[in-house]
Amino acid sequence: MGMERWDASGGQGDHPLHPDHGGGTMRRDADEVSVFDARYGVYFAPGAGSGLERVCASVLGRCARTGKELAQPGLAGVEPQRLAELTASPRRYGLHGTLKPPFFLAEGMTEAGLLDAVALLAAGRPAFELPPLRLESLGSFLALIPSAPCPELDALARACVTELDPFRRPPSAEELARRRARGLTAGQDRLLERWGYPYVLDEFRFHLTLTDTIPTSKERELLRASLAPLLSPVLHTPVQVRDICVFRQRCSIEPFAIMQRFDLALIPEPDIS
Repeated sequence: MGMERWDASGGQGDHPLHPDHGGGTMRRDADEVSVFDARYGVYFAPGAGSGLERVCASVLGRCARTGKELAQPGLAGVEPQRLAELTASPRRYGLHGTLKPPFFLAEGMTEAGLLDAVALLAAGRPAFELPPLRLESLGSFLALIPSAPCPELDALARACVTELDPFRRPPSAEELARRRARGLTAGQDRLLERWGYPYVLDEFRFHLTLTDTIPTSKERELLRASLAPLLSPVLHTPVQVRDICVFRQRCSIEPFAIMQRFDLALIPEPDIS
């Protein structure tokens, strides 16, 4: 298959320390976050306090909702230090499924404007159920993926990518070169040029990342088998998608965290009286 099609970080890619600022004027929002330094992503995150959040956040060792570090579970055949190493990147990004990959704000755009736009987008999209998730290898990392296609999810991700794109600062030449060095198809390169990321729209595959790249198939299978019984109780029922989240990374040395949730539109129950 050549180079990996998806980043082990769950759609967020690597960690550029800074874009090309182009000599613009630094802006700060009310809580003194520099909008040049902050990155934002529009994600699905499991419901607060849900079994899916509780179990998977413990695997990663941090809760993106509370910001608290969590004790990772003991796994058969896996040393605690090794589990910590193999979950370092997804722990930094927090438990999520990417809808619009992380981006810096475009010149002239504000954090408040972004939040208003996400609220408007969410209010116009119906809530839905995601098919039960399953634990799989995606290339060289482990992730949870839907067990069946979900057109509602695909439509939501497409809307997030396209409708919120005016807020995205174009990637620097260095970032483009870095992504192309991994090996892209012609179609992926066109997506990179147009939308700033090669695995969106027709290349989109929703997943909740649980590990970094695991170098050998033997270790991948060991970790998958060790995680399976822990995850099993939360993988046999549909997942309610009732809202979407804006995650924010305040600066390159801080992790991503849930900034705000935005409710999707609820579909009224049919009147059967």
